[in-house]
Amino acid sequence: MTTDNAAQDDVAVLRDAMVEKIAARYQRLGLDLPPEVERALRTVPRHLFTGDTDLRTAYEDNAIVTKRNERGTSMSSVSAPWLQAMMLGQADLKSGDRVLEVGSGGYNAALIREVIGPTGSVTTIDIDPEVTDRAKRFLANAGYGNVEVLCADAEFEVETDRAFDAIIVTVGSWDVPPAWPAQLAEGGRLVVPLRTWGMTRSWVLERQGSTLVSRDHQVCGFVAMQGVGAHQGTATPLLDASADHAVGLWQDEQNTVSAEALAGVLDQPRVEVWTGITVDAGARYSDQDLWLATSLPGFSLITASQQALDDGVVVLPWRYGTPAFVDGPNLAYRPKPRPLDGDVFEFGAFAHGPQAERTARRLADKIAAWDSAGRPSPRLSVHPTGTPDAELPDGHVLDKKHTRLVISWPPAR
Repeated sequence: MTTDNAAQDDVAVLRDAMVEKIAARYQRLGLDLPPEVERALRTVPRHLFTGDTDLRTAYEDNAIVTKRNERGTSMSSVSAPWLQAMMLGQADLKSGDRVLEVGSGGYNAALIREVIGPTGSVTTIDIDPEVTDRAKRFLANAGYGNVEVLCADAEFEVETDRAFDAIIVTVGSWDVPPAWPAQLAEGGRLVVPLRTWGMTRSWVLERQGSTLVSRDHQVCGFVAMQGVGAHQGTATPLLDASADHAVGLWQDEQNTVSAEALAGVLDQPRVEVWTGITVDAGARYSDQDLWLATSLPGFSLITASQQALDDGVVVLPWRYGTPAFVDGPNLAYRPKPRPLDGDVFEFGAFAHGPQAERTARRLADKIAAWDSAGRPSPRLSVHPTGTPDAELPDGHVLDKKHTRLVISWPPAR
């Protein structure tokens, strides 16, 4: 066996192992990996799109950062294969589809090309010329020179009157610019990691006239949009951000937090309220986060340094953003669920402030309401800005720059 043949065998083994992990992940969610997506994953050589990364790392089921800014923030990456597979499945691509990808890297465009076949078309667009140059080079080296790569701001149309059967956005977006529905064929699908209240969900949106209506969503995370569509939220420190015990609040929509009103709030005694509402180990409850966001004025995400978690300053399931809300000088947040007998965990509400007991119980009541409603799944509709309230469906309205989002909660099945 030659060295080249040995390397090819190594790639095949690593790639098959990656696909088996993704298929097992689907099964844990009660889903099947679409066969056309599985075939694409087993065909496209991912290591040809990951630069200098070694073979084993290239085929791990993780994102690989390909560019950082001067502060070390990720600006471009090859997304985790499970996430790319999930979004391709959401897009429900068909042979011959015309597909626009927003956010380039090359690998995902190659997967799309494999799924839609030779009669379809793939256009991938990115605002960063360094990224598009690399994508062109990688796609050509991997044998996918029939993918169109454009350097431009995706806030604007690729070409007037050009329509796509699917648009797959692979960067975190705070809004849906008019260019996307304008380029979407009637009945086409827009898959977009849309950020609401600081939380990102990959929504599948179908065009119905001037409205986009969701048919599915999944939790995800992506590097943020650049260019005209970039949006920055507001961080409010609760403890000194330069110290080991940094704790703060993040608001991605309207800033309603007063740092002055919350000064010293974490120094006040903590009130703990446990709800009696439980969840099995491994069960997903991310829809509860959106439920709380749509039902609690002053909703925020609480963040903390690892040292603050280790020392119990706050008790969070993870440090990068847990549901919280501010009520004047009071702060409440959902702590890490506590274990009960077996693999069962109970939701709680922790609060600080002069009316901490009232504030904690208010959060606990919203968690109980979510449970009483049957733990429903949200529905999203996207309407052009300026749409009158009377023409919107029932639900919670969130106004963005270009759109009016309506999140509703159909009865759980």
